[in-house]
Amino acid sequence: MKFFSYRSKNMQRFVRIGHLPTIAGALAATGSMLAISQTLPANAQTTGISADITDELIVTARRREESAQDVGIALTTYSGEDLLALGVNSINNLENVVPGVEIESQFGSGQPSFSIRGIGFRDYATLNAPTVGIYIDDVAYPVPVVTQGALFDVERVEVLRGPQGTLYGRNTTGGAIKLLSNRPTEELAAGLSVEAGRFGRVDAEGFVSGPISDRVRVRLAATTTQGGDWQINRETGQTLGDAETSAARLLVEVDLNETTELLINVHGGYDNSDGLGLQLFEDSAFGGALAHEGQRSTSFGVSQEFADVTGLSVTQTPFRDNSGVGGSATLTTDLGSADLIYIGSYEHFDRREFNDFDANPLGASDVFFESNIDVTTHELRIASNDDGALIWTAGLYGSLEYLDEVYQSDFVNSFGPGFAVRTPYSQSVRTFGVFGQAEYQLSDQWRLIGGLRFEDENRELTGLGTFANGFGTFNFANGTTDGTLEDRSQSLSAVTGRAGVEYTPSSDLLIYASYNRGVKSGGFTAYNTLNPQAIDPFEEEKLNAYEVGLKSDLAAGRLQLNASAFYYDYQDQQVQSAIFDPGTGAIVGRIVNAPESEIYGIDAEAVLALTDSLRISQSVGWKEGTFQEFNDLDIAGTTAAGSAVFVDRAGQDLGFPTLSYQGAVSHTMTVNKFTLISRFDYAYRSDLELPLLGPVFEVDGYWLANASLEIAPSDGPWSLTLWGRNITNTDYDETRNFFTPGANVAAPGLVATYGARLNLSY
Repeated sequence: MKFFSYRSKNMQRFVRIGHLPTIAGALAATGSMLAISQTLPANAQTTGISADITDELIVTARRREESAQDVGIALTTYSGEDLLALGVNSINNLENVVPGVEIESQFGSGQPSFSIRGIGFRDYATLNAPTVGIYIDDVAYPVPVVTQGALFDVERVEVLRGPQGTLYGRNTTGGAIKLLSNRPTEELAAGLSVEAGRFGRVDAEGFVSGPISDRVRVRLAATTTQGGDWQINRETGQTLGDAETSAARLLVEVDLNETTELLINVHGGYDNSDGLGLQLFEDSAFGGALAHEGQRSTSFGVSQEFADVTGLSVTQTPFRDNSGVGGSATLTTDLGSADLIYIGSYEHFDRREFNDFDANPLGASDVFFESNIDVTTHELRIASNDDGALIWTAGLYGSLEYLDEVYQSDFVNSFGPGFAVRTPYSQSVRTFGVFGQAEYQLSDQWRLIGGLRFEDENRELTGLGTFANGFGTFNFANGTTDGTLEDRSQSLSAVTGRAGVEYTPSSDLLIYASYNRGVKSGGFTAYNTLNPQAIDPFEEEKLNAYEVGLKSDLAAGRLQLNASAFYYDYQDQQVQSAIFDPGTGAIVGRIVNAPESEIYGIDAEAVLALTDSLRISQSVGWKEGTFQEFNDLDIAGTTAAGSAVFVDRAGQDLGFPTLSYQGAVSHTMTVNKFTLISRFDYAYRSDLELPLLGPVFEVDGYWLANASLEIAPSDGPWSLTLWGRNITNTDYDETRNFFTPGANVAAPGLVATYGARLNLSY
């Protein structure tokens, strides 16, 4: 599944298309205006939103179909119907519906930072691997920026907590997010969903599906989004925030013979939307501009020097001009007692993105990315398919990534006024993995689980240099004849694994315990730089994860309660910091490794059916994390002393929200052959402290509340939903930071929105 989008300021603003199930829409706990449409009933309902919590939800978290309540993994899953009800329209929106998950757009850019249980990686550069693996229709997406965009025609999403690697192509420390598209249907089906909301936002999504012969089935789905300019330039009154996106996906399912099936996935699209305007949360030192002018207030603009380097206008608004195409082929063969699966994929992505990181018109810290990304992956897997005591999976994985990028910036703090610089570079990544897992049923009650993985990876960074118009290269030492720095490489060769035990004392209770070791590859700090040491590689990070949990169905099937507790021994954590170069006396910003950290916490999810018509769901994620060993560079002290001064950060907070809490209440009633569904949902996120930046950058905790009312004929092909999101108009920030002293900025959350959605199905 892919997302990309299409921009045209002169296009009519469309509305969203897709089939609505009988239980449709509600409010998004995320404050987003785009609803998800679901085309087919899920094969079961999930914890949280569905009509009957006794229904069995089938997942493939362990690469085979089984009930979610039978999987000894901390797992949250939502069907497409549930995503529709929650208004989750992009992968980033999952942070307000899944406990322990945070997804930040770095400085409001298209580069996301995925975090599960505090295992995350904040980096606005394009080239480094995430801590959380993203899988779309079982294809790994190792470049985070390629995961952004609309979520449409979804069967379900599965969020796995903790290290993954013995069953998956990529190896990750934080967890995995799996998105699965609706498959082609045996009979002709079609759907349309149309939504209109505040600020002129309109969305359209649709699909058509069915057989074209006895052996071939197809499904074509498409989506587009237009409008929504909710932000206002505080100097000029110009609006910002229009979405202009389109995407399409074609699935072709072919029965080659009685034992072999081929699934072809072709997708693509464009995103030429406005970017997010940052907001000053303190008075700025530039131009006397003031903060605290309202949640919709922003400002932007670039210096003449930056305009000359990039070709942008001095009044340029933040924007994205991204496009991509891709495809995959999945071949599945039944060998009798085992299935053989091959998945091959190719993704191409072009990125042009301008972001204003100072929220001022003068241009003190602006960035412009021009990126070209190609990713090819291959996975060959064989897995048992019988119901014997031994269940096993083994596989091979390989991928090639190529990134060519020009990163352009005009940071006054780094280069002084009047300079705008270009930083071109290329990176290639080769990854090879061997993985396997086995489960053995000792008895009706006890099961043992074990898995191993070997991974070999090599990263090559070439051609990085920092150049300014009229001044040539800024790299003064250890450079090459063309002004670029010497190439860098970073290698990973690691064995990781999993061991676990599951105990089922009764049919409605599962207790499990596990140990997992995960690894995230190292990489490079590819920003503008005056010093060759800036791009020396940082090393891989390792995580030893210990977990116990339970899954239960209580009160005659009316209460479902799942909970887990975990302890993470975190080694060589990758963090944004700096180093000191005694040769030049320079402080060099760079990602470094903190030797020892720890994180511990709990997750819990509950669904209660008080009556046949009243449902309540609650979930909570609590975690604490501190550095145990980390002598970090004291930037202020080093600046004053002219030599390296260090600060011991042992015992200091790692910098993530401690508490997340989500809930929903829904009521269904029938009136004169019409079904009425009212829903109220809410989410809370506690304070976000960023100790490495200082207390001024702490992000206050916040509540979001949403509500909706849906009406549909009891047996009819349509439904109408009225919705409101962030109905209390909460003023909140996603994150805070700075690039230039005197311009402390925040990425603001969306204000209150409201609208209506009409869904039709055939």
